[in-house]
Amino acid sequence: MSSSDVPPPENDVNPTHRGVGWDLLGSEIMVLFRRRRTWAMLVALALIPILLAVAVRLSSSTLDPGEGPPFLDRVSQNGLFVGFTAMVVAIPLFLPLTIGVVAGDTIAGEAGLGTLRYLLVAPAGRVRLLLVKYTGAALFCLVASLTLTVSGALIGAALFPVGPVTLLSGDTVSVTESLLRSLLVAAYVTVSLLGLSMIGLFISTLTDVPVGAMAATIVVSVVAQILDIIPQLSWLHPWLFSHYWLGFADLLRQPLDLGSFGQNAVVQVCYAAVFGSLAYSRFVTKDILS
Repeated sequence: MSSSDVPPPENDVNPTHRGVGWDLLGSEIMVLFRRRRTWAMLVALALIPILLAVAVRLSSSTLDPGEGPPFLDRVSQNGLFVGFTAMVVAIPLFLPLTIGVVAGDTIAGEAGLGTLRYLLVAPAGRVRLLLVKYTGAALFCLVASLTLTVSGALIGAALFPVGPVTLLSGDTVSVTESLLRSLLVAAYVTVSLLGLSMIGLFISTLTDVPVGAMAATIVVSVVAQILDIIPQLSWLHPWLFSHYWLGFADLLRQPLDLGSFGQNAVVQVCYAAVFGSLAYSRFVTKDILS
């Protein structure tokens, strides 16, 4: 047997495949966060707490408890509540809007540009590409949540007094602990958006028109929230991916209650598993023409 007939050792192949996966992921992240559209959406999210804080600062009237969005009446007393209020405002519309744009563009965007078939050249593969695209969308969810949190903390500290925070349970915690809870809220919101991200990825495999995939993903999030407020469908509410989106208020109680966090995570994992399977089934059998 000649040396040319000897198959290469298994160890010579696997690192290459792993290297391709990491290179593809790094390239995806770089492309995503170099786009002007991505930065425009992050800037828009950062403006939400700024506008809220400025509006409260310039207002001559005092809000009664419970008036306006949750936590808004506490903003003037402690600037750390700016971030929490911004989350409540952003979750129903603004965050799903940005996630719909990013997730809907994952596969359809490449198809629309005519670059999808080049990304599928071995050893990249379709499954690896799906995983990379979803990871990029999930990372954007985290960055978007942190953008709201950091922007809220900075503008809150600049315009309002900052000190020990009185939680919803009436207990008072230090500034350090309140900041840690802010990060926990950001983690909660990130997890909340993972199901929608996978739905967007699945929809993106169904079309070569990215705008259509983006719009469909956003519409799905709106429909889910409408269904969640119809009393006659109360049996369906716990199964909707949007049902626990605003459940992070439980993280602002003492002792810390992670029950809603766990329920939310289970729902999002289920949606990610179901629509991930659908995306896989669709994408591996799809004829790539562009």
